[in-house]
Amino acid sequence: MYLIVIAWLYVTLLMALAEAFSTQGTVLGAIITFVLYGLLPMALVVYLMGTPLRRKAIRKQEEQARHEAAASQTDSALQPDASRHAATLPEAAAVPAVGKEER
Repeated sequence: MYLIVIAWLYVTLLMALAEAFSTQGTVLGAIITFVLYGLLPMALVVYLMGTPLRRKAIRKQEEQARHEAAASQTDSALQPDASRHAATLPEAAAVPAVGKEER
């Protein structure tokens, strides 16, 4: 895939050089030629061709995260009090009972 990209950029570079050194051409025209015929289309091609690889990498990361989560759950099941925290936290009475007023 990258061989095609390199070859196309080489061709567009030569087109841009021909534009820059011709008697009717300008450097600005050469830059526009290289960017519009070379860089932008090849950036799009590389992005679109790399989509399956990115999806595969994302799936691999998600699978690894699920595997690590499952491993941590089995570790906590084997050692329930390893963290030395209270099993439950006391409830805070944030909302008063109906009919009772706080002063």
